[in-house]
Amino acid sequence: MRLPFDTVRQLEDGLSEPSSALIDAMARLDGDIIVLGCGGKMGPSLARMAKRASDQAEVKRRVIGVSRFSDAGQKEELQQHGIETIECDLLNESALNKLPDVPNVVFMAGMKFGSSGNESMTWMMNTVLPAFVCRKFSSSKIVAFSTGNIYGLVPRTKPSVETDLPNPVGEYAMSCLGRERVFEFYCKKLQIPTAVIRLNYACDLRYGVLVDLAQKIFAKQPIDLSMGWFNTIWQGSANEMALRSFGQLDDTPIGTPFVINVTGPEILNVRDVAEKLGRRLGKEPSFVGAQSDTALLSDAARGLQLFGEPIVSTEELIEWVGDWIMLGGETLNKLTHFESRDGKF
Repeated sequence: MRLPFDTVRQLEDGLSEPSSALIDAMARLDGDIIVLGCGGKMGPSLARMAKRASDQAEVKRRVIGVSRFSDAGQKEELQQHGIETIECDLLNESALNKLPDVPNVVFMAGMKFGSSGNESMTWMMNTVLPAFVCRKFSSSKIVAFSTGNIYGLVPRTKPSVETDLPNPVGEYAMSCLGRERVFEFYCKKLQIPTAVIRLNYACDLRYGVLVDLAQKIFAKQPIDLSMGWFNTIWQGSANEMALRSFGQLDDTPIGTPFVINVTGPEILNVRDVAEKLGRRLGKEPSFVGAQSDTALLSDAARGLQLFGEPIVSTEELIEWVGDWIMLGGETLNKLTHFESRDGKF
């Protein structure tokens, strides 16, 4: 199958392309959307997707991206696509409170990479900031990104479901559970309709577990098998599921968060995937470590039932990532560290 994207611009267009289901959902949603933490890996394409879906639904809607925007080019790119941008340090509560009151909030801010050695900032971003946001947007709907890391390591034969008790490993995962508990507290206390998106490894062609594996194979570096299993999902599908979760809040009991695992349908084996990527790259992967039967794994059944299968299959993703890396496509140089079993990132 031919790689469908030759340039980053084409890739961004593909990542932000809305489905007919999302266009219908944006037609039913009332009011503007604000994306907090819009400058991360997923935020720009989510904001563009929301804007494109709204335009195609013929809904006049402001989509506002909020970030520190350390990359000025990213801010300009968003503006070119009709996204309003606001520079803001979200931990500055005074600045946060000056943001416009918007009825639909996507919370994407948080800290993972670099959290080891900077634990105090990790807890501020992941647990204190949500309290600021809930007090500011107490009359809004909130869709908050979280992570499957809150579940901890589970047997590959029993991936985590939304009703499982959390068992976080390490301070990053603990702080993410804290983030969820803060949103849950304000969901109950202030009656804020809230969705919690437990994401396991979104993938575009510039970052993700598949990219980590492909880059190691291409560079002839060994692949650690100690975390021998993983989930992944096309980033465009992950963003769509998050945006469509606004529609679930109308049917969710007041004071109870809507919680959903967002990932692909398969439990993937690291060795098998690496060998497929190796064949695509024309290179033989090498391995170190012993495979364990436990990993960070989520059961995607509920999300798939509500929102359907990802628009890009895992097999397609593997082929696309292999071709992208082989052709020297741009990457973000942001490793997932998915192989970490001690919760340190």
